[in-house]
Amino acid sequence: MERPSEDPVELFGLRIAHVGVNAADDAEAASIAEAFSRLMGLPRTDTPVSLFSGTLVETMRGCGRGEHGHIGFHVDDIPAAEAWFAARGFEVDESSRALLPDGSTKLVYFKEPVAGFAIHLTQD
Repeated sequence: MERPSEDPVELFGLRIAHVGVNAADDAEAASIAEAFSRLMGLPRTDTPVSLFSGTLVETMRGCGRGEHGHIGFHVDDIPAAEAWFAARGFEVDESSRALLPDGSTKLVYFKEPVAGFAIHLTQD
């Protein structure tokens, strides 16, 4: 009998959505975002809280979660991913949960950072 997969990539499509970098202020955020955009040939998009270099790097204006920044993981099924991570002792921070119009979760952070990086799950 074949054992079910324990690989989160196979189970719920886990992949890196983006890496978030914390900047001290707007000027530093613009400089960092511009450098990543030039490095990878990606367009820069400004939002009220951050600057994106394509969809790969998010530079936070002023403050962001995590000592160094954050790592966003995209999943195809947030409830399945939450259960999988909970079984491994990783709790979500309910206060961070952002919802889609249909009431499903768009984004949620874990309570504990890893190596100075906050970690979040996101789903389209």
